[in-house]
Amino acid sequence: MVEPSKLKQVSNKVENENYAFRAYLKNHADLDQLDKQFLELHNELFLNYDCSKCRNCCIEYSASFEEEELSQVASFLNMTEEEFRDKYIENTFGGFELKATPCCFLKENGTCEIEACKPESCRSYPFTDKPERLLSLSSIVNSASICPVVFEMLERLKQEYRFKRRNKY
Repeated sequence: MVEPSKLKQVSNKVENENYAFRAYLKNHADLDQLDKQFLELHNELFLNYDCSKCRNCCIEYSASFEEEELSQVASFLNMTEEEFRDKYIENTFGGFELKATPCCFLKENGTCEIEACKPESCRSYPFTDKPERLLSLSSIVNSASICPVVFEMLERLKQEYRFKRRNKY
């Protein structure tokens, strides 16, 4: 698996190939079969992967919150929901996102200050165990430059589909 610190560099070398593979899957993959493949790879690769040693997702993305999650996190931080919203949250397209990137709750040691109540968007990232991956391949290709596990999933799927490689990282 690619080291998190080298992932951007390595993924840049295969970015065009990954988008070509995305197009290939759109035309050749079966929706249910691809979901099964992603789920199997997700379960296998995340089984022994320690995300706290990477946290690229916390560095690159702004967490999004469902409305009911705002009060839970505010309470956990001993704040009112209004104080939490004012300090940390911006409304975007009817949703709620952290104002800051990298995540302001990421500690230096790689742990999350709000781990006990972090939002579903954080707990579920990179969403590779969710159904209908064929419909979200663009976000998966984007995540391959952030998450070493997603990068590895795409590399394994390329082998499984016997996709003709253009680059070797």
